[in-house]
Amino acid sequence: MRRLRDPKTGCAWDREQNFKSIAPYAIEEAYEVVDAIEREDLADLKDELGDLLLQVVFHSQMASELGEFDFNDVVSGIVNKMIRRHPHVFGNENFSNTTDVKASWEAIKAQERAEKQLSQGLTSSENPPPASALDGIAKSLPALKRADKIQKRAARVGFDWPNAAPVFDKIKEETDEVKEAVARSNAVDIEEELGDLLFSVVNLTRHYGVDAEMALAKANKKFSGRFMHVEQLARDQNADMNALSLQELDALWDEAKKL
Repeated sequence: MRRLRDPKTGCAWDREQNFKSIAPYAIEEAYEVVDAIEREDLADLKDELGDLLLQVVFHSQMASELGEFDFNDVVSGIVNKMIRRHPHVFGNENFSNTTDVKASWEAIKAQERAEKQLSQGLTSSENPPPASALDGIAKSLPALKRADKIQKRAARVGFDWPNAAPVFDKIKEETDEVKEAVARSNAVDIEEELGDLLFSVVNLTRHYGVDAEMALAKANKKFSGRFMHVEQLARDQNADMNALSLQELDALWDEAKKL
């Protein structure tokens, strides 16, 4: 990467990049890693992990050019973090179950966030601002993933339904509010109420231990596969999908589901 970024002999494209310009590639590569895992393709997973690692190297090299940090600093940082967050493995703490381990992990993370704020001058040891359970949740996360993290953080301080039953009621309530907004033809309200409905659905997935982002990704994959079967069935019948009735398309969909 140093050679690729060399001002004289490097690659023009690589030299032109900055942190913001290549940030989307890190997200893209992370999703391709997940896709390889979903397909259980370990050979592809190896390649995709390499692509993801390249993003770490790329950012590290650019930071090194600014005199901020380099790749070794990144590795040292995560090593130290893992040691610090596992006192029951690398220290003298003893935890009897996973619940205790998670509680310790969150307590250590909260302490790290407070120390980070102090070091950045965002607070002072004399008059620290009240900490929020939601501190540190990345705003750039996909909306479903961020909703899940927000809800989990809130749940850790007791702000949660006791079980999934009230969530179903909440989803019905939000659905009714969407209908009311639609009846008023208020675009702003429709968007807000649909957002509330989606947030409630994420709450339901969380109560059943389902990752909302992965669940929707699988639904996308399932729909895409079935839709492409519908397209093929229409071609086999020399039919134009735009000319087919909803009932005819429904019949093709049912046939695709059987396939």
